Amino acid sequence: MSPCRRVSIALLASLVLFAGLMRRGRAAEPVDVPARAKELFRRDNLIAWCIVPFDAKKRGPEERAAMLEKLGLKRFAYDWRKEHIPTFDEEWDALAKHGVTLDAFWTTPPDLPKLLESFRTRGLTPSFWVVAGAPGELDQAAKVKHAADRLRPLAETLAKAGCRLSIYNHGGWGGEPENMVAVCEAVNLPNVGIVYNQHHGHDHLPRFKEALAQMLPHLHFLNLNGMTAEGDRKGQKIMVLGQGDLDVELARIICESGYTGPIGILNHTNHDAEVRLLDNLEGLDWITGQLTGKPIPKPTPQTK
Repeated sequence: MSPCRRVSIALLASLVLFAGLMRRGRAAEPVDVPARAKELFRRDNLIAWCIVPFDAKKRGPEERAAMLEKLGLKRFAYDWRKEHIPTFDEEWDALAKHGVTLDAFWTTPPDLPKLLESFRTRGLTPSFWVVAGAPGELDQAAKVKHAADRLRPLAETLAKAGCRLSIYNHGGWGGEPENMVAVCEAVNLPNVGIVYNQHHGHDHLPRFKEALAQMLPHLHFLNLNGMTAEGDRKGQKIMVLGQGDLDVELARIICESGYTGPIGILNHTNHDAEVRLLDNLEGLDWITGQLTGKPIPKPTPQTK
């Protein structure tokens, strides 16, 4: 090979390496927030949450599924109490009838094998939302190991059924974003991740952007709530979307984060679940308008 050819090849290799380094060092491309907001907050990406025991009308399976269809909500996370166990099968059949998918199931019932068999016969593979915890007297490393060891067998069982396990922040040690991430990494199974609820995260508001970035690789679901600083200390733990003074900025952070998964909206009050969901849908439309530059009048919620 001639000296000139060797120099040309070396120069080309150097230029390729330099270009690669420049790409890695370059700041991430800015997110098109209006486009992301329209995509993320579209109606068919929303999941109804806390509408089974939290419903003034105490709807049954058929009424509940019909209500979701009426609102244009195609996805549902199921929370239950002991009295709902006998109607599980009716619930899944009603959802199918009304074109609503079962995306998530709250914790585990007494007879998990029976439930999983019911899911199998219907082709359902919801995520199970489960709290991670550990004894307070343990140090951090031991807490992570304890929580991971407790969740791993369940995650393995769910994986065989095609289901995921999503660690649910419900306060305490197991609800801190950093701890949920640590437990996910300790379990180290592909079907294990996180469902993050804003209404259980008021203390995280000062670091929400950083916490969201840390959770992002593991984040299965993100449930919204009207948010104001220290709202949980002022009787405003559960608020209608759009009524919190931080809602638009938090939604902007979510859009900019790169999260593209499902968005939960909730009742979690003693109001009529349909009315509360409608309030949140209207509030989310208002938030979306603020982010897309197409503002609409701020709605007045029917519930407080």
